[in-house]
Amino acid sequence: MLVGYSSSSGSSGSDEESEAGALTDNSKRRHDVDHGGSSVSKKLKAEEPTSETRLPVPRCLLDMFPEEGDPQTDGSSLHGGRLRSFKHERGNWATCVYFPYHPHEEFSELLEELLEAVAARDVVLTPQTEFHLSLSQTVVLRHHWIQPFTQSLRPRLVHCRRFVCSAGTLRVYCNAEKTRTFLGMEVSTGQAQLLEVVKAVDQTMAEFRLETFYKEPSFHVSLAWCVGDFTKQLKDSLQELQSLADDHEDGPFLLRVDCRELRCKAGNKTFGLPLGP
Repeated sequence: MLVGYSSSSGSSGSDEESEAGALTDNSKRRHDVDHGGSSVSKKLKAEEPTSETRLPVPRCLLDMFPEEGDPQTDGSSLHGGRLRSFKHERGNWATCVYFPYHPHEEFSELLEELLEAVAARDVVLTPQTEFHLSLSQTVVLRHHWIQPFTQSLRPRLVHCRRFVCSAGTLRVYCNAEKTRTFLGMEVSTGQAQLLEVVKAVDQTMAEFRLETFYKEPSFHVSLAWCVGDFTKQLKDSLQELQSLADDHEDGPFLLRVDCRELRCKAGNKTFGLPLGP
């Protein structure tokens, strides 16, 4: 509390008078506070923020957490005409497990020849942007399940040894909804090792009550796709397409997948899960 003191050079006012004046001023202040009579107190109360004046969350913060931001659209025009197998819901992450395949020049040349041959039969295929060998169906994970899911899968893969599998036989595949048709290469060696890895993946899927892999899987690497069911047209041209793959200077083309590290992709997040030595 501030107390007024007389100047040492002043000629009037005793210490008792100064102290009495200070006590009187303090009493008035307490009276104002107790009875809400202070104009300052009233002003502060009037300026207290309310929930109606809450500022919006900055866009830069929303972009840091996309699952809490704007909902994704299900429009097929944004996905090359592809249709979702399940409706998008905020917080749900489409998840799959696979081995990646890294193409080389010989593969790229063969794929171009295959697409041209198919186009001559009035079927237009779109090449895959990324090539992989699937070891799970596409399932839905909640965002907070992703870390526990990968943590459950990682120790199970340590007991699976690294290996190399190969594929060279062209096959036609169509999804269950008959909305997309694929041209792929079926695995010919390494199936036993792939089944061992699938067993480990299925154990984690079952732990999270998710759908396991197919009972009799046809392990393959998808090369290209188109919207709709064009199974018959592509199967009619399989013999011609297989000839393109087999008639090479160095012998039949063989696609090799180095199975060292499994990938788990959940939405826009990808996790590497190495196999054992």
